[in-house]
Amino acid sequence: MAKGLYGRKVGMTQVFGPEGQRIPVTVLEVGPCPIVRVKSENGADGYNAVVIGFGTKKAKHINKPDAGLFKKANVEACAHIREMRVSAEDVAAIEVGLVLTAASFQPGQLVDIVGKTKGRGFTGVIKRHNYHMPKASHGTHEVFRHGGSLGTRTTPGRVWLNKKMAGHYGDEQVTIQNLTVVQVEADKNLVVLRGSVPGPNGQLLWIQEAARVATKKS
Repeated sequence: MAKGLYGRKVGMTQVFGPEGQRIPVTVLEVGPCPIVRVKSENGADGYNAVVIGFGTKKAKHINKPDAGLFKKANVEACAHIREMRVSAEDVAAIEVGLVLTAASFQPGQLVDIVGKTKGRGFTGVIKRHNYHMPKASHGTHEVFRHGGSLGTRTTPGRVWLNKKMAGHYGDEQVTIQNLTVVQVEADKNLVVLRGSVPGPNGQLLWIQEAARVATKKS
């Protein structure tokens, strides 16, 4: 079965490799994720997929369609649900109510992480686009962190679309590819990845098998 689970970012720390090298890692709380629905190409849906849940939510905050879905699956109401495509063999081997855990991943495996970056609000061009500050010398005055000239004279007499300017920065979905699983502690629902992942501590993440594994050129 193609592996893909919900998780949350716990925080960053470091571990030491077999040769004493220091490895920066991120700890994720992955699962448990119950399967709340199974779709089959032979059924009314016409394709093979599973719907995975994560977290808990009060019944009064669940809309009627989702409440009926959880009741039919006989699982506790989940705060988040997501559909994942699987093969026909996987559909035949799984059933509603099965709980997927961090044990689905193995040390050394490559995974992709999908999540939202930290929101930084309205930000200037230096922080948002890595602009350089001018020299703080005679004549600079109050434009130390300004974006500079924006116009294009009389023709065309407007600011071009996609001009790099100040504005909202962060809080956007990104995918980090090919992170290596360093450790898996299935009893604690923890997965340790080498490197960093998007978002602050507590951020909801989607962890899946690497879609494109980079190969070294000979």
